[in-house]
Amino acid sequence: MTDEPQQRQFKPMTESQDPEGRIRLFQNAWLEKLTVISIKGFAVTWVVFLFAMIANFWGTVSIPFALSCIFAGIICWSLFEYSIHRFLFHSKLSGAKFKELAFVLHGNHHAQPDDPLRNMMPPIVTVPVALAIWGGLYALFQEAGSGVALGIILGYISYDLVHYACHQWSMRGRLGTILKQHHMRHHHINADSNYAITGVFWDRLFGTKLNSLKR
Repeated sequence: MTDEPQQRQFKPMTESQDPEGRIRLFQNAWLEKLTVISIKGFAVTWVVFLFAMIANFWGTVSIPFALSCIFAGIICWSLFEYSIHRFLFHSKLSGAKFKELAFVLHGNHHAQPDDPLRNMMPPIVTVPVALAIWGGLYALFQEAGSGVALGIILGYISYDLVHYACHQWSMRGRLGTILKQHHMRHHHINADSNYAITGVFWDRLFGTKLNSLKR
């Protein structure tokens, strides 16, 4: 099911497709390849990254303190997830260059919401950002910073896996159904609502939860 209203909203300045029907974001073939990631590639990337983080953090602080730092990081990610989706990906700023950037970052997903290779952020973006967060927090707070960074990365991985599942898998059970319905309504009913993917309570708290099922 194509997200027609949002496809019009996010239409790029120039649009072309590759032989597989995927919207092409860059003319350079190598750069274009860096904009996609498979679920297997995602899993390998982040298992290795998490192993490095956990190995570095393990045994540096007490278990209760470690868990509190990780939990703080997860909450920080959850609020960031909501905020970046609402205020950057769906920004109302005008200007051709900004619209092109918005399409590359997020609009292409609304134009082709079920493309399995673009349902998760590519590592060319996320890995450098994750390293910067980890290094920055460690520089500021040492071991506690590593714990918070671990929570942020765990939150991010959960977000991207849930987002992928919403588009590619049949999500069963009460929680799965709630998460999928919440996100599908963002795509197919009103893109100016239901910004959260995992922390759906933020939409209720900030008044952006979709209350009507009419377009």
